[in-house]
Amino acid sequence: MFDAILFDNDGVLVDTEGLYFRANREVLAGIGVELDQAAYVELFLREGLGAWHLAEARGHSAEAIDLLRAARYRRYVELVDESPILIAGVAELVPRLAARYRLAIVTSSEPGPFGRTHARTGLLPHFELVLTRVDYQRSKPDPEPYLCAVARLGLPAARCLVIEDSERGLRAAKAAGLCCWVVPSPLTAGSCFDDADAVLPDLGAAASRLCRGKPVIPET
Repeated sequence: MFDAILFDNDGVLVDTEGLYFRANREVLAGIGVELDQAAYVELFLREGLGAWHLAEARGHSAEAIDLLRAARYRRYVELVDESPILIAGVAELVPRLAARYRLAIVTSSEPGPFGRTHARTGLLPHFELVLTRVDYQRSKPDPEPYLCAVARLGLPAARCLVIEDSERGLRAAKAAGLCCWVVPSPLTAGSCFDDADAVLPDLGAAASRLCRGKPVIPET
């Protein structure tokens, strides 16, 4: 039985991964670099490398890449602000799970985009702990983000469940010694999740498993 659920963010709670792909693709297209969906999945969701090395390979300086990064951020914020971002069912399922489990978000997002996104969702009051990219040194697929979360919660790894949508996140969770259920997103549906403890169609299926026989935590 688990005591805590550690959620990835993009693609699990909010439908922002496709927007991030679009922002990167558009900015890179401006310098003649084509970033298709397969390359995005490999570079961002499987390996966690990003794509700025593609700009560097075309001779762009560190200063030019910083400007591209800023343009990518501005475009991503525009897309987030104008798009429906909450994944269907999440607004109802998160409070249901919060009544039974301690909840955390462990994300590779920077604090700015993360905060901008969740200013619209209303989800954060249900989460005891949030770790963004500034809270650890090495990002997924390194296990450090999840190891940090488990340590902060003060729980043994066996009492924590991770819910992820990508190979990179799955590798991080398993390297941290955690049980991991995967709910693939449209971008990651074709990925390899052989090491997952379960692969489920949606968060509703995960919630059904988790809430079966798990009592509501009394309010204090």
